[in-house]
Amino acid sequence: MKYVCDVCGWEFDEKIGDPEHGIDVNMRFEDLPDDFQCPLCGVGKEHFSPIE
Repeated sequence: MKYVCDVCGWEFDEKIGDPEHGIDVNMRFEDLPDDFQCPLCGVGKEHFSPIE
């Protein structure tokens, strides 16, 4: 599953993760910490939408 930041367009792919920002491969979006912030613009998880 993929998610996109509604503010800046940064994409999070659960299969790839984001090792550069400490997010492991196969990390589910739901399992990211509640205080997760977009690495580009700093908004929280509530500003992300699933990509179908």
